Amino acid sequence: MNNIILVGMPACGKSITGVVLAKTMRKSFIDTDLLIQEKEERPLQEIINEEGLEYFKKAEEDVLTELEVENAVISTGGSAIYYPDAIAHLQKGGIIVYLKVSLATIEERLDNIKTRGVAMGKGETIENLYERRVPLYEKYADVTIEADGLTVEETVEQIVQSCK
Repeated sequence: MNNIILVGMPACGKSITGVVLAKTMRKSFIDTDLLIQEKEERPLQEIINEEGLEYFKKAEEDVLTELEVENAVISTGGSAIYYPDAIAHLQKGGIIVYLKVSLATIEERLDNIKTRGVAMGKGETIENLYERRVPLYEKYADVTIEADGLTVEETVEQIVQSCK
């Protein structure tokens, strides 16, 4: 169990925190959104626009379930918690860390919602996603980091202390 798997809402800081955490802990860094893009040979938003949300979700679940790594920090897409089998697979190899930030913080940071590749249905809002996802993040998290107001370095330090 030497992987650290970061989960949380889009724009909560999983990718940037993951890179710094990997450097700090001398682990490799994997961003599952990038793995999906690599496998599909196109950006996330293009997958959603051209193939639909269900196709995207299947592609994401497949990438998560097939991931076999050791000594890595894994930044997942915000919708990773929709797949219990994939989360169980990731938990076998590591600890799930939920980067918790407020809805206000997410809304402040998320200015590219239409191009970012966020798995949300037509007419759905960030608030809808937040309300649906937070209970799932809390359910699956081994560790929750209250990251509102923290710098990347402070967030990393809290994760390091929590995962000793």
